[in-house]
Amino acid sequence: MSQLPTQMKGVVLTHHGDLDALSIRSDIPVPAPGATDVVIKVAAAGVNNTDINTRNGWYTKGDVDDDVESWNGAPFALPRIQGADVCGYIVAVGSDVDTARIGERVIIEPCLTEVDGVELSAPWYFGSECDGGFAEYTKVAEKHALAVNTSMSDTELASFPCSYSTAENMLHRANVVEGDRVLITGASGGVGSAAVQLAKARGATVVAITSESKQEALRTLGADDTLTRDCNWLAYAKDKPFDVVIDLVAGPRWPELLDMMKPFGRYAVSGAIAGHTVPLDVRTLYLKDLQLLGCTVLSEGVFANLVKRIEKGDISALVSKTYPIDEIKQAQIDFEQKAHIGKLVLTF
Repeated sequence: MSQLPTQMKGVVLTHHGDLDALSIRSDIPVPAPGATDVVIKVAAAGVNNTDINTRNGWYTKGDVDDDVESWNGAPFALPRIQGADVCGYIVAVGSDVDTARIGERVIIEPCLTEVDGVELSAPWYFGSECDGGFAEYTKVAEKHALAVNTSMSDTELASFPCSYSTAENMLHRANVVEGDRVLITGASGGVGSAAVQLAKARGATVVAITSESKQEALRTLGADDTLTRDCNWLAYAKDKPFDVVIDLVAGPRWPELLDMMKPFGRYAVSGAIAGHTVPLDVRTLYLKDLQLLGCTVLSEGVFANLVKRIEKGDISALVSKTYPIDEIKQAQIDFEQKAHIGKLVLTF
């Protein structure tokens, strides 16, 4: 193993606000592994809603003044290296880690239960409560760095960890099985497009909500049918209600999603890009015996199962565009414009 450098290039979030909060630096100390850690040379890192939401303080329920919150509601410490989606190569290991792992190509499980050798009472998110992958090197507990045996490129693998594990977790929590009718909102984004593939892999019938210009691409990806964001959803679902709704949007049309479900239907949510405060007619909830599932923390085994699906070829990567790390601001601008399908990925 060659000697690691002492400094590295990366992107540091210095304060909460607009793109000027991101500082590209070349003097960041390279992390040293603790006893149960591995150090990873980052090859590619995906862009996520979480990065932007954290930068602008979206997770804070009150005013963004003093104590800005992270995704799990804990105070957010600055400065911070963000980046939850990482593919890279193990270049150093802690004293309790087998040196045979050096050289492995890995993806990082973003929902962490161990940090700095400590088992956490509540999970942290990689790149939120601790530094993440928007730098040349990063470190993580060994158990959260999973080797992947596939012919996919580093960039393709970097599209999986956050969005696909979020989608797989939602489908797992909602107990999606063969024959279920599944409605997916925000289907052209990273999590939505992942959910389309993963629901099809489970044998479900999938209907995707998206813009008119993206309908054909989602059908090619596997959706059995598509709905536009402004069409009459209730008329469509009147004779074909849904067993499961996978929601990443919320917003003003949220009550319609519950009305489109069968009795005993399962609703799972992991995003609110159209608005986080929605009206609920409680009668719909209890008269239809619905289950409402909030999904953030990954259930045990979800990420390992995702790796198996990658290795078996059950799902494919959907990378819309790549950017060198120096162009992170443009990547985030493009991400917020939502003109893409799939993932935007930074490369090193």
